[in-house]
Parts: sequence; C-alpha cells; structure tokens
Amino acid sequence: MFLEIMGLPVHPLVVHAAVVFVPLLVLLAIGYGILPRFRAKTGWAVAVLAVLAPASALFAKLSGEELLEALIAKGYPPPIVAQLTEHQEYGDLLFWFSLGLGIVTGLLLYVTSARARSTNLPGWVALVLTGLVIVLGVLSAVYVYLTGDSGAQVVWNGVL
Repeated sequence: MFLEIMGLPVHPLVVHAAVVFVPLLVLLAIGYGILPRFRAKTGWAVAVLAVLAPASALFAKLSGEELLEALIAKGYPPPIVAQLTEHQEYGDLLFWFSLGLGIVTGLLLYVTSARARSTNLPGWVALVLTGLVIVLGVLSAVYVYLTGDSGAQVVWNGVL
C-alpha cells in the first residue's frame, strides 16, 4: 500500500508533507501557547496542523518501512541498510514526538477555548501544556532535521 504510486516510490513523495507540516505545527503551536493575543486568528490552523503533522509523519514512517523492506529484498549491502536503519530510527522518534505534540496541542486548544474557560480551570494548566508544547516542539524540530539529514545523506551521497 505504501510502496509505489504510479511506479514511483511513495516515501520520497509523502516525506515532504512531514517536512512541511511538522515544522509548521511546531511554530504555530508554540506561538499559540506563548502569544495569547493571536489565538483567535491561529487556532483553526493549529487545530488542522495538530492532525496533519502526525498523520504525515506516520505515512512517511510507514512508506519508509516498506521501502526499506523492498531494498533489503533487492539485496542492498549491510552498510547501506545500516544507514537506512538509522534514518528509520530517527523517523520513528519523529512520529512519536509529533504525535505527542499534536495531542498536547489539542489539549491546549481545548483548555484555552471559551468552553473550558467557563469551567474555571486553573491558569497553570495552560502554562504546563504550553511548556509541554515547547519541549515536544523542540524535539520534533530536532528530529525533523536528523531524519531529513540522514535520509539526504543516503540519497545524495550516491548510496541510493
């Protein structure tokens, strides 16, 4: 399912969605958390990205797993498989960090909504969630870089 689209490998096609959506979620979610005056204008975009970013990371992860299996079946040598495995490990962590970021961002959106404010939640809840958004955002951004760099090294250094 995630191996080819019209003869082209799916992974290089879908990976670009994660490269765009995850950093956008990082920037907008952190901005949403630390700049309350912009929440009304950015809330809808943050909500959409909280779903799209982890989904794109998941599709990149799944398509990468299938591509790696196909390359192993074609007999690619162990040093190349080792590089690809490192890339895959970074991608796995990117998915989990972006999923956590999406969930925590969704909770922050809810806590700062008019409905939640009417229940008199303590103010520290939004602060804690904003802190978690920042931490998960930084981790997601780091792993977007590490995953992308390790994948680019394999492709552009003539390995694949």
